[in-house]
Amino acid sequence: MNVERIWERTVEFIVNEALWISIGTALLKMILILVLMAVVVKVGKSAIERVMILRSKTPLGYTERRQTTLIKLLQNGLTYIVYFAGVLALLSTININVAGLLAGAGIAGLAIGFGAQSLVKDIITGFFIIFEDQFAVGDTVMINQSNGTVQEIGLRTTKIKTYTGELHIIPNGNISEVINYSVFNSLIMVDVSVAYETNVDEVERLINEFLDGAEEKYPELVKRPDLLGVNALGPSDVVMRIAAETLPMNHFKVGRLLRRDIKTFLDEHDIEIPYQKMVVFEHKGGGQANAAK
Repeated sequence: MNVERIWERTVEFIVNEALWISIGTALLKMILILVLMAVVVKVGKSAIERVMILRSKTPLGYTERRQTTLIKLLQNGLTYIVYFAGVLALLSTININVAGLLAGAGIAGLAIGFGAQSLVKDIITGFFIIFEDQFAVGDTVMINQSNGTVQEIGLRTTKIKTYTGELHIIPNGNISEVINYSVFNSLIMVDVSVAYETNVDEVERLINEFLDGAEEKYPELVKRPDLLGVNALGPSDVVMRIAAETLPMNHFKVGRLLRRDIKTFLDEHDIEIPYQKMVVFEHKGGGQANAAK
């Protein structure tokens, strides 16, 4: 008898039209909410990017590096807000008391907040990093002992990618010192060694001739490099120094190109670049050879 009742109730439950209508309605609402979330996130990100690009064309526009940082930050913030609202809407469709849940979460959050001082410190520090424009996405920086390119700045962490490919994730509260290499122009010193037998005045004339128009040959240069003159008298060479100002973080590239092209230019004009030589003297009396560098 009990089995028959259980079976009857099961059949009634399965064939209950109102139940299936409510389940179907709830599923449809959930699907619509998910689709709406995706649309709002996509449209919102596109709108943020368009607004920031339009602002950059006005006199009050941000710099490109700051604009990139703000776009990413605003897009992430929009995503978090939409997802949070979407989760609440999904819970409401399955008749979960969202108000009670939020109240309980608020009390729990207050209790957790007393033990989350480091998290609060990270968020406050992240806010001031962005507000003061200390560095931006794409900048080359050294933070503490991490040297690389900023990939992302969040309110809690900053991500830096080194030139060898490692990704450093640094809590903002742990950032005690920042060196930003991307704000101002860079300066490179190029030393050129020539032999003592070379006429220094002639070398200076040739180097200045090479440097004329160098800013057209190397677009990373801010202005024509300056020949500072004789910088040192080495054991076997006279060292000439060139100072070149480049766009931020282009000094390594320009330095390599200048050294290569100056070497080729001096070779074409028969200017010897000194190198270590070994001279061997043979004693005719059959003794041991004396060697001197």
